Formats: sequence, structure tokens, C-alpha cells
Amino acid sequence: QGTMLVNVQLPPGATIERTTAVMKQVEDYILQQPEVRSMVGVLGFSFSGQGQNAGLAFVTLKDWRERTGPGQSAQALAGRAFGALMGIRDAFIYPLSPPPIPELGAASGFTFRLQDRGGHGHDALVRARNQLLGLAAQSPVLVNVRPDGLEDAPQLQIDIDRDKANALGVTFEAVNATISTALGSAYVNDFPNAGRLQRVVVQADAPARMQPDDILRLSAPNQRGEPVPLSTFASTRWIVGPMQTVRYNGFPTMRISGDARAGFSTGEAMAEMERLAAQLPEGFAYEWTGQSREEKLSGAQASILLGFSLLAVFLCLAALYESWSIPLAVILVVPLGVVGALLGATVRELDNDVYFKVGLITIIGLSAKNAVLIVEFAKDLYAQGKGLVESVVEAAHLRFRPIIMTSMAFILGVLPLVVATGAGSASQRAIGTGVMAGMLTASSLAVLFVPVFFVLVTRLFDRGGRRRDRALAQAARSEAASGAAAPMGPAARPGTESGSAELR
Repeated sequence: QGTMLVNVQLPPGATIERTTAVMKQVEDYILQQPEVRSMVGVLGFSFSGQGQNAGLAFVTLKDWRERTGPGQSAQALAGRAFGALMGIRDAFIYPLSPPPIPELGAASGFTFRLQDRGGHGHDALVRARNQLLGLAAQSPVLVNVRPDGLEDAPQLQIDIDRDKANALGVTFEAVNATISTALGSAYVNDFPNAGRLQRVVVQADAPARMQPDDILRLSAPNQRGEPVPLSTFASTRWIVGPMQTVRYNGFPTMRISGDARAGFSTGEAMAEMERLAAQLPEGFAYEWTGQSREEKLSGAQASILLGFSLLAVFLCLAALYESWSIPLAVILVVPLGVVGALLGATVRELDNDVYFKVGLITIIGLSAKNAVLIVEFAKDLYAQGKGLVESVVEAAHLRFRPIIMTSMAFILGVLPLVVATGAGSASQRAIGTGVMAGMLTASSLAVLFVPVFFVLVTRLFDRGGRRRDRALAQAARSEAASGAAAPMGPAARPGTESGSAELR
């Protein structure tokens, strides 16, 4: 996509000045990279939440034509930036690539939601999250597992004595409106000024809202409209509490994100997170969101889709040959191509994603096509009266060159996908690698295994053919026996010329 994101998170309670200084260091490093065209930084907002200790940078990379090297992709730049920006001790900085589907999550990897379904409270939920993060850090399958959210920070809590407030005639709504207007702001109305309408916004002056004691100096109106100082029925104290309250499906939730370590798929990483979450105390559960949820829901559908693909090929072949047995010999070749595709993806360390599954479906049709070239000829030769083994061997010999030519043409056709670079290259490499590796194994092994499968299936289901094979074999033996006896006839007759010559 030609973009990269940098999530910046400072410790709880960090001021906006510290966040600005960290964002300046991030900007200096990012703009020095030759792949970067520009960067825009936003203070007070990040994927973790909103707060003065959060920041987010949007990095725009140069055009793909200017980034042809293997180490100039967004993923490579994010990896280098993560290692370099770890030296900034004032913040946790995590560069990341945007997800393939922008509407499903904010970053690549998995998105995990830890839920408190037992009503244990916020502190217990934080301890469970930290326990899960500790287990994930020791897992060989997971990497970069991190919390997505603002940590608990110092907060000023106002304790209101409601009995005193009621005795003084001050309602809770009046207290809330007073504090909200003084510390925040309140829109009153508009007034005309020099032919234009301007807004009237009420807020306490800056020097009057700088210290915690300034809150108690505020006055709230009672039911008679008289101002009552908040200090008469309220007090303040410092606590440590959550900066935000996150709920998922109605339950208190902690957000966790992470990635699969090199050599593992996202499915294996998700299974590992589920295994680790099962070790948490009772009452804590989990949910998947974003792209991970879609992957979880579609994981079972992939097997169904492959099964329907095999069924469609089988039914088409059954209609073509008007037989249920011959298509079975063709379908048995499909696993050869699937094994090759899996080996190719393993060698290149590719994920078993949706693009690879598209390649598997393609391999089903291509593998069946190679088998059809042999089976069709073998079936015709067998119908002409030749023996079963003789028919299939001759068919494999006749169709060897067409199989190799068509397979090589297709393999060379997908070669650009295998070595693709630039925008969308990840999906192209996934499809191309699976199809190319599957075609290599299916083409090279089809000539060897298709005759075997055809003979086995035909002998298993074609009883009439077996009787005919026995009759042909008996006829061949009879012909061989008669041919062996023919040369002895003339020599046995003494009246013939050859016999007389031998006697002489």
C-alpha cells in the first residue's frame, strides 16, 4: 500500500511536552530513510486510545518504482524502525504495516480481546492480562505481543457528600455542569458582530484551572440560585485508575495484539493464544475481532470450499465419461499437486492465507487436466480391445509430450507471480508459488501414478473388463503355444525336403 504507521505510547501521566519531544525524535529518524517521502504526526491520539501520552505517525513511502530493492518494502522499513526506535526509553514505539483490508482492524497480525465475564473487577483483569502477556513472551510461536490500550494513570477523584449537598440544595447535575463548564467549555449562543455570527463559549480562565484545589473553589448553584462552594460538601484525592473503559459485547475487555513468529502462520498464532488463555483463572474468556475474527469464521469454510471443488470436478468428469469409476482415477492425482503446493509454501515460508487457498483450488483443476490427457486415451484404447495395462502404458507414452508442454507453459506463465515485487506482491507470490510448485509435482508424477490409479480403479469396478482381460490373456497364451509348436511340424515329417536333408 506504500504506507506505514508508527504507534507511540508514553508512560501514564506523561505530559504533552514529553510526547512532543518523542514524536520529534521519531520524525527525525523516519525522514532520514531513503524510502520515505513524508510523515504526518498526530498528538493525543493513537491506536491505544486518546490521551496526552499518545501519538500516531502516518508515513508515506515513495513510489514502488523508486523502491525496487528487497529491503525497501514497508515491512522491511517497519522492522528496521522498530529496532532503531527501541533506543528511545521514554516511550514504547511500534512501527507497523496497515492491514490488507483497511476495514478489518488497524494493523496486521491478530487482534485479541480478553474479557472479564466473571465480574472480577478491573484490577483482576489487569493481572490476567499481564499474566497472558508473560506467557506469550515465552512462546516460540508468538512475537511482538503487546497491549492495545492506555495504562492506568494518576487521576484526581472528587468525593461528593451527597447528604450535605442535598441539605444545601445542590443537585448532582448542577455539580457536574459546573465542573464541566469550568474545566472544559460550554456553548451558550451566537451573537452578531460586524455582520458575522460568532459563538459564545464559557470556560474558566487558565490560571483558575491549573491546580487541584481550584476545583474546590468553584461554586455550584443551589435550588434557590445561590452559589455554594464545592469545598463545603466535596473533597479531592489522587488515585490510579483506567484512562478509558473498554467493553466488548458488554463485558470489560483488555485489547491485545501480536504477530506470528517467522515460520508460523496466523492460524497457529491464534491457536497458541487460545491455549495460553485457557491457563488463566476461571471467569476470564476471549474473543477475536477484525481480520482475526474473519479468519476464524472462514477457517472451517476453506475445507468445505475445497471439498466442493473436488466434488464439482468429479461430477463434471462423471458426466463426460458416463462413469463413476474413471473420474475416481483422475481425482486420485489431485493430492500430488496439493502436496507440491504445500511444500512450495513451506520452503518460501508463506502463510496459509486466502490467496494460497485460491492457488489450491486452481491446482485441483490443473492436476485433473493432466490426468484426463492420459485417462481419455487409455479409455479409448481399452474400449478397442487392447489389454488394460497395455492401454494405459501406451496412453502414457503418447500423452507424455503434451503433458510436459502444457505444464511447462503454465509454469512459465505463473513465474512472474512467484518473483513479483511491488504493490500487491504478497498475494501474487502466494498464488504463484502454490500453483507453480503444485504443477511441478503434479506434472512430474502424473505420468507415473495416473496409469497405476487407472489400472487399480478399473480392476476394482470393471468386472466385465476383468473377464475380457482374462480372455485376452488366454488367447495370447494359446497363440503363443501354437506358435511354438509350428516349427516342429515340418521337421517331424520325413517326406519333406527339410526332413530328408536332416536325415541325410
